[in-house]
Amino acid sequence: MNQILAQAAPNEKDQAQRLITLRKPNPEDGSVVHGLIERCKPLDTNSMYCNLLQCSHFRDTAVLAEENGEIAGFISGYLLPEQPDTLFVWQVAVSEKARGLGLASKMLSELINRNDGQIRHLHTSITPGNEASWNTFKRLAKTLDAPLNERVMFDKENHFGGAHETEMLVHIGPFNVATRSGPKGSQ
Repeated sequence: MNQILAQAAPNEKDQAQRLITLRKPNPEDGSVVHGLIERCKPLDTNSMYCNLLQCSHFRDTAVLAEENGEIAGFISGYLLPEQPDTLFVWQVAVSEKARGLGLASKMLSELINRNDGQIRHLHTSITPGNEASWNTFKRLAKTLDAPLNERVMFDKENHFGGAHETEMLVHIGPFNVATRSGPKGSQ
């Protein structure tokens, strides 16, 4: 468990520091994670069973943020089976009350640093219009001093039959956090 102090950006009204706890999720968190993701549009809602698996089988590559006992954020991910040094970030969800605190970036840093330098690449998929996600991952690449490359992962027509926007595969890396105290600014 890791505790961080979070403060809103200078242009936000409330400048008070807030104590947020970052931890691995537990199976009992599955239903609250499901509710958070439902409230975080445009994220795709998975079944609650999927969220239970993320909070149990994949808990080592997930992070849950809490503030005053309430869920403030969640990231799910997994290590690619054929590339165990690559973390695939599945979803990043931040509650409305916790937005503007840099929480997504702090949770990503927690996940990367948790694995003792074994993670050297990060993959995620982002739709072209999701500016918040693009900004988060561009900022992460800059923080890690690593290249960011993108290509089509799942095409709107070829893979989704026109029912979903194209998902772009974002690849950040290689990077090496083992030789640092962590990504710059993650203290």
